[in-house]
Amino acid sequence: MRFMMLMIPLGYETAPPDVQLDPERVAAMMKYNEALKDAGVLITLDGLHPPSTGARVSFATGKPVVTDGPFTEAKEVLGGYWMIDVKSREEAIAWAKKCPASATEIIEIRRVQEMEDFSPDVQQAAAGFSELQQGSVRR
Repeated sequence: MRFMMLMIPLGYETAPPDVQLDPERVAAMMKYNEALKDAGVLITLDGLHPPSTGARVSFATGKPVVTDGPFTEAKEVLGGYWMIDVKSREEAIAWAKKCPASATEIIEIRRVQEMEDFSPDVQQAAAGFSELQQGSVRR
């Protein structure tokens, strides 16, 4: 089962574009990342720049409306993520509990949807999805 572990650093929603990371915290997180890799459960991981550098595209009016960050209504934002492949939700939680997160960080765990989770008609509507996944590129 694939799970995303989403890092939610409280206060990141107001971080400046040039936020500086603590090298000691980065080193501790790298040890954790290496443990995920060494255990054979890590698929991918990335950190995200703060929302002040981002944009949101909303469709409430039926047409796309772009709002540049920061987003004043945001209470929690993502700081990064891990994609892991484990046997159960409990194993994903166990890995999240090992993270050297600070008191101001939360990890949300979400199972990734697999095609077999859906009814046959939804699977038919999504025909070609796996080819899209395989064809995705990282720049």
